[in-house]
Amino acid sequence: MTRHQNSPSRRTVLKSGVALTSMLAAPGLLRAEPAPVKVGLLQPISGAFALDGDLAKIGAEFAVKEINDAGGIKALGGAKLELVVGDSRSNAEAGAQATEELQSAGVVGVLGGFASGIALTATQTAARYDLPFVVDCAVADTITERGLKNTFRFNPNFSMATAVALKNLVKLNDDAGKPIKTVAIVHEDGLFGSGLAKIMQEKLPPLGFQIVETIAHPTPARDMTNVVLRLRALNPDLIVPSHYFNEFVLMARTLQQRVRPKGIYAVFGGAASSYRFVNEFPEAAQGVMDCNHWGDPKSPITAKLRETVTAAGKFYAYNTPINYSLMKVFAQAIEKAGSADRAKIIEALAANEFDSGIMPYGKTKFDAKGQNTSALPMNTQVQGKDIKVIYPAEYAEAKPVFPING
Repeated sequence: MTRHQNSPSRRTVLKSGVALTSMLAAPGLLRAEPAPVKVGLLQPISGAFALDGDLAKIGAEFAVKEINDAGGIKALGGAKLELVVGDSRSNAEAGAQATEELQSAGVVGVLGGFASGIALTATQTAARYDLPFVVDCAVADTITERGLKNTFRFNPNFSMATAVALKNLVKLNDDAGKPIKTVAIVHEDGLFGSGLAKIMQEKLPPLGFQIVETIAHPTPARDMTNVVLRLRALNPDLIVPSHYFNEFVLMARTLQQRVRPKGIYAVFGGAASSYRFVNEFPEAAQGVMDCNHWGDPKSPITAKLRETVTAAGKFYAYNTPINYSLMKVFAQAIEKAGSADRAKIIEALAANEFDSGIMPYGKTKFDAKGQNTSALPMNTQVQGKDIKVIYPAEYAEAKPVFPING
């Protein structure tokens, strides 16, 4: 009997069976890998704030690797996170443009912003696309007071941070026998510095401190001689500076030559919590105190991040731990949303509590305006070649040295 020409041969059947068995033994061949989840990181990779952008990127990349190595986003079948970096070029207009580019790249959310002016324009741009935006370091209260449902802030705002800074300043002064009576405020004249100076002007006098003058300067500034000459004439007990890295260093170095206050107490001081400042200008940095973003100094992850930054030839600062932690929070939001849909991620951010990585926030919880109500700054002081946490007590590594002169 002749076999029908369309009937499969025994050999063909055996081959097919072997192939099917192999596929069943390797189910990954039957299922495509889930598409990666793109997350945008908006940072000043170039321009005046490039140092901060580099440090933030290191922190975010570290977190992405940890998440992916641990199995990715489990609610999405193990989808990996893919970091897409947008360069704000250290200015607000470019920040808005970079946000547009991240939107076009298909990200499910944007993290970062760094500076208040950049964060304001970037979050406004993201709002046009209902694109979730979680701010890292920018502190202007107005960022979360515009009714933008897409906008959240991980870190403390001006008002929250100054409340902590003032409480700790009063304790510092009381414990030392109240050597501080007069205060001069020095600030950059942008949204960041001006907003902070306004709050300090309102809050310091009722606490018993006399403000002898408030001095504004432009950013960037290339010379602080006139500012320091004025401070020399005023001779305040305490100087409260608020500006970005370059201006802080310039002021501190010029002060070192001409003025010796009893203390320098920064609030969001651009260099006061930077190891670059400590390493490059150790004498000018000695004793400087700051109330700023800072990771848990006792966490082993903090040590690993610092090692990673050092290995990259850079100096550690707060940008790294805060962006590491922020990426962790956003990954949790995607997990809780069970989706890469932007609207669902916004809902998840608004409705849930999150672990705060290595920031001293306990559980992160965003209020109706999008502000993390648990966010807490820490007080640090440059002591020797290190930056030590001095407040709050549960995170403190050292006692404050105060007053530093006189």
